[in-house]
Amino acid sequence: MAEAEFAGQHALVTGGASGIGLACAREFAARGARVTIADVHEPTTRAAADEIGGEAWIVDLSATSRLDDLSLDVDILVNNAGVQTVAPIHEFDPERWRFMHRLMVEAPFLLIRAALPGMYARGRGRIINISSAHGLRASPFKSAYVAAKHALEGLSKTTALEGGPHGVTSNCINPAYVRTPLVEKQIADQAAVHGIAPGEVVERIMLTESSIKRLIEPGEVASLAAWLASDGAGMVTGASYTMDGGWTAR
Repeated sequence: MAEAEFAGQHALVTGGASGIGLACAREFAARGARVTIADVHEPTTRAAADEIGGEAWIVDLSATSRLDDLSLDVDILVNNAGVQTVAPIHEFDPERWRFMHRLMVEAPFLLIRAALPGMYARGRGRIINISSAHGLRASPFKSAYVAAKHALEGLSKTTALEGGPHGVTSNCINPAYVRTPLVEKQIADQAAVHGIAPGEVVERIMLTESSIKRLIEPGEVASLAAWLASDGAGMVTGASYTMDGGWTAR
């Protein structure tokens, strides 16, 4: 791997202050890209940007009406920002459901919309959408998340079809459970909704469908994102790359 593989390229990573997003930001910076980290919490976002020598964009991506007229000059866009809520459909708070879709469907659409003109003008661009195994499979008690990730899959494929003639690729990465703060928070929620002890959640709920019985590390997702952004992946578009220990092979 050449350290300057992405030299001269600008990468934007949403939700980049922690978890998968931070791992992606580190990976792209290590490979020579100028990286902007977009996240909502100012201290952690600035700290993460300072760590990698990048830039911080403090933004609430769920406030989607503020993004309507956005213009982005980026070569690589990583749509990663997301949240989770575990609750039965009949108890799911409607505003929380709408919030999750603004953040995980509307915001990626608006960021892609803002980035495409510049990518088209340069004749090259890479859009990487951090989806989930839940973009391909459903689980109970996650209606908003599953529906949002399925929508992101469709957005990514449509972007691939429109962007291909202009040198722009669009792909999804579909991990199972990754060792992130988002997953750590789910343990208590999953324990409550399934009526089991928190210590049983990882084995009985999170890893039950995987043949490889461990959580995914954020750096593993970042390594795939970097490959998808590379010249070697120029013919890879409209795809959904599973990283799930065999979950969706069932």
